[in-house]
Amino acid sequence: MNHRKINLSPSQLLILIFLVSIAIGGLLLKLPFATTKSISLIDALFTATSAMTVTGLAVVDTGTAFTLFGQLVIVSLIQLGGLGIMSFAVLIFIALGKKISLKERILIQQSLNQTSIGGMIYLVRNLFFFSIIIEGVAMIFLAFRWVPDMGWGKGLYYSFFHSISAFNNAGFALWSDSLMGYVGDPVVNIVLSLLFIIGGLGFTVIIDLWSKKKFKKLALHSKLMIVGTFTINIVAILVIFAVEYSNPNTLGGLSSLGDKWWAAYFQAVTTRTAGFNSLDIASLDESTIFLMLLLMFVGAGSASTGGGIKLTTFLVIALAVVTYLRGKKEVVIGRRSISNEIVFRSLAISTIAVCFIFIAVFLLNIIEEEPFLTLLFEVVSAFGTVGLSMGITATLTTLGKVIIVFMMFLGKLGPLTLAFSLAKPDKSKIRYPSESILTG
Repeated sequence: MNHRKINLSPSQLLILIFLVSIAIGGLLLKLPFATTKSISLIDALFTATSAMTVTGLAVVDTGTAFTLFGQLVIVSLIQLGGLGIMSFAVLIFIALGKKISLKERILIQQSLNQTSIGGMIYLVRNLFFFSIIIEGVAMIFLAFRWVPDMGWGKGLYYSFFHSISAFNNAGFALWSDSLMGYVGDPVVNIVLSLLFIIGGLGFTVIIDLWSKKKFKKLALHSKLMIVGTFTINIVAILVIFAVEYSNPNTLGGLSSLGDKWWAAYFQAVTTRTAGFNSLDIASLDESTIFLMLLLMFVGAGSASTGGGIKLTTFLVIALAVVTYLRGKKEVVIGRRSISNEIVFRSLAISTIAVCFIFIAVFLLNIIEEEPFLTLLFEVVSAFGTVGLSMGITATLTTLGKVIIVFMMFLGKLGPLTLAFSLAKPDKSKIRYPSESILTG
């Protein structure tokens, strides 16, 4: 009997590992003792996908629909998805004293959205310890806030759950209204927002900051992420504050100016794939919704716990456009030129993302009886692994949920990973003569 060995590319193997993990998570959440009431298989798989892709979209209320066991399954999937399956596999290999093969290094590279395989093991080891320390410190601060209100057991558990959910940009909360009850609470706002901002910067940026200390010595990627994140967040805060100030259902309904600023701040930074909300998203002005759509599409940083096309991808495309308009042939940032390969990669990521978002919204418009903007917001939120919703997630049809599941999966793995897993490598060395075509 002839046994044929199945050879999977790193991209295909990564997708398979994610699918198996989601399937196991979904089956665990379907167990009778995982929920307070029976949920459908599609809802269990939807929740597992949302947790594994650190999205935060929920078809059932996490705090009431799931038992302690179910919630622990969800938070485990969040940690596994946020830090990366391959990261945990590497740590086990290191503990067992085994060597990491080249194929495994490529898997880690793709799971963390890195451009090269150099220093992967060092990155993973530091990433793990850094994450545990940050989550632990945040848990202590949150415990000081919640233990006096809830008691030791519940206070510590809520601190544990939300610190992991926030750092991994998951957006799962144990309150049905997310964090609306803490809209003006400085401790909750600062601790949770710092967690998902740090998680969203990317682990390479954090390690770069830790090792070099000074901004001038940082890698170009780190400088772009820090400056870009700061600029986008400030602009978003000011715009949301100005637009929503008179809205009686959002900022206008808050009593103090301090609460208004906290709410504007939190809504601005949470769109960078965090998914928590302290205001009712469905009550926001359409202008604010439109801004949030852009922020969710752009997302966080490469090698971070967040999704989206990534901030650096957006910046490279924007700078490439400026370069063309200025009549120059080379994209230059901070006296460093950017290769055409990176520009093409950024264009490919963005184009594939837009195509999938278009198809998903088109299909949902046929299937669901919801306004266009509401469906677009849901799809972009899923792709950006953000988890914000205008309140339609639970009412989606089965087919609608399947589409959103696919978009969450696509957003986590990245458009290029999916494309590479399906495409066959072109080994041809034939070159053809060039010819001009009219554009614009």
